[in-house]
Amino acid sequence: MEYTLILTILVVIFALGFDFINGFHDTANAIATSVSTRALKPRVAILMAACMNFVGALTFTGVAKTITKDIVDPFALQNGSLVILAALLSAIIWNLVTWYFGIPSSSSHALIGSIAGAAISAAGLTILNYAGFIKILEALLISPFLALAVGFLMMSLFKVLFKNTSLYGTNKGFRIFQIGTAALQSFTHGTNDAQKAMGIITMALISAELQTSDDIQMWVRIAAATAMGIGTSIGGYKIIKTVGGKIMKIRPINGAAADLSSALIIFGATTIHLPVSTTHVISSAIMGVGSAQRVKSVHWGVAKKIVITWIITLPISALLAAVIYRMLSLFF
Repeated sequence: MEYTLILTILVVIFALGFDFINGFHDTANAIATSVSTRALKPRVAILMAACMNFVGALTFTGVAKTITKDIVDPFALQNGSLVILAALLSAIIWNLVTWYFGIPSSSSHALIGSIAGAAISAAGLTILNYAGFIKILEALLISPFLALAVGFLMMSLFKVLFKNTSLYGTNKGFRIFQIGTAALQSFTHGTNDAQKAMGIITMALISAELQTSDDIQMWVRIAAATAMGIGTSIGGYKIIKTVGGKIMKIRPINGAAADLSSALIIFGATTIHLPVSTTHVISSAIMGVGSAQRVKSVHWGVAKKIVITWIITLPISALLAAVIYRMLSLFF
């Protein structure tokens, strides 16, 4: 019992660490467009995002419940705390590597791939809840394409609505409007991304027989929301630079269209209790907006590198988690 309790405490610590890293890794995406268009100063944008992420994280729990039970059954997982600890270490390592190089990779892919990899390493392929796992993968796969399409349509609509407005007037109005869209984007980010750490902690509590249902306890919600809020307050300037400027040159009208499009997709996923990659959604929305503006305005070379990172994240994190589990099992 003492051994299980120690592992559970470690899981809680590393889960909050993952949420903290997620805060400065992924939230950079949520405010990148508003910073790049100078709608908000970086420090103001980061503080606003931290507050909105905290509020969003406390508002919903559906995604957390999906993470808790739809990848593997926590009630059937033997040595579950060690499996979850290995998954967290793998996801944290991948997040830090991609953050260091300024690559907007997906924390969601990293975490979900890591859980699957560690669980398979511990109990074989039969441990996965394939119906739930495939549903999650479908959401992760479809959401970027939806964001691309919605971004294209949103920008096309804006072009029609404001075709007779002067460029100066349009930029000035949308720069103010972007303050609201950045806040909305940060809120929706909190409603989806912060839920993942909550789900992980709940998995560990169930595995350690400290909880008998998949309900998310209030202390878990507050702790995860706080960790993400603090992480957000530190900021991720390298990723802001990539998302906010290297995909395309963003004007205020482009930024507002991208923010609204991605917020719509992320919040839609939250309402049906599905985790999506906020990184994928936001980057895809920017590509869609850029394509509607002018296809050649998108820096497709940078976009290609981002897409390649998306593709390799899940298998690499799964393999890394499997190796880490085997190493940890030698000591525990």
